[in-house]
Amino acid sequence: MQKWHQIFHKKTGLSPYVWVVFYILPFYFIFRSSATYQIVLGTSMIIVFFICYVLSFVSKGWLMYFWSSVQILISITMTLLFSYVYFSLFLAFFIGNIQSRAGFITLYTIHLVSTIVTINYGFVSQNPVYITQLPFVIINVIGVILLPVTTYNRNRSDKLQGQLEDANKRISELVKLEERQRIARDLHDTLGQKLSLIGLKSDLAGKLISKNPTQAQIEINDVRQTARSALKEVREMVTSMRGTRLEDEMFRVKQILKAAEIDLILEGDPQLTNTSLMNENVVSMCLKEAITNIIKHSSASTCSIAIEPTQTDLVIKVGDNGVGMVKESVVLLGNGLRGMKERLEFVNGCMEIVSNNGTTIVIKVPNAFKPPEREAGI
Repeated sequence: MQKWHQIFHKKTGLSPYVWVVFYILPFYFIFRSSATYQIVLGTSMIIVFFICYVLSFVSKGWLMYFWSSVQILISITMTLLFSYVYFSLFLAFFIGNIQSRAGFITLYTIHLVSTIVTINYGFVSQNPVYITQLPFVIINVIGVILLPVTTYNRNRSDKLQGQLEDANKRISELVKLEERQRIARDLHDTLGQKLSLIGLKSDLAGKLISKNPTQAQIEINDVRQTARSALKEVREMVTSMRGTRLEDEMFRVKQILKAAEIDLILEGDPQLTNTSLMNENVVSMCLKEAITNIIKHSSASTCSIAIEPTQTDLVIKVGDNGVGMVKESVVLLGNGLRGMKERLEFVNGCMEIVSNNGTTIVIKVPNAFKPPEREAGI
């Protein structure tokens, strides 16, 4: 069963139906007439115009232009018989929503010419209604001229924006696909030969272990050295892969804090010289998480970032003047903080949280990449 909100056209939303509220206005002009047939005729045309107005939004192809033509005829008739010129605004709004350029120009020209001609006829015939409502008639004419063009250009801009977003998504997917293929090639080139060598030497050592233990030991040592060499090359490849510089991350931090209306106080130079790319990448990800928490949870008006490099370590302090954190808050934010802690532990870094008149997160990493202690024997 169709839900009630599905009767509205997806592209136009509620706006065309909000205009229907103003259908009460033509009854004022109709009931000013004393003749019963004029009242019946006027009421019938209002009902028909309403039906055609709705049908024009839900129809496609030539039917849409047919219902639009009927509305133009009703608008002209209402203007000539009852001096009601405001149906032309309804038509102006609808014409602006036509996507076809040729259809838009055709209906816009016909509607504009017919509206101006009928209004001029009212002035030539010295209709007192046009004289008393002159300011509103002028506004109506301006609306007939500008409203379709404005609506058409806005819809066209929205369409182009949607196409641009789709293109950006497609480009992003292609970039990811290319990145996966590049990683696969790099892994194959880096590990393929060495793993094959490890396999061959392991088989040879297995055969020699009983016949020639000394040579078997030499082969085992070669396997160990080859494995360590492969591990080193993989780490170097991961380090150079999609690393995020702190300087680049700071640019994004400034943008997001500005959008959140939070003032930034920066101390120190984000352009690092002594810190390895691996550690700098980890610090950049932790900084992104810390700034996200400030924007979402702190209610702060100021954020401070202090970059303090030393000969052996890099220390970054991220603080705010917000509501602060208690132990319960740390539990609620556990996923983000836990992720930061795990990243820092991977490079032998650490993190400290201080909550006093706001929150300060102290991030510390060594300048050179050092694997965790549990991997030191590998």
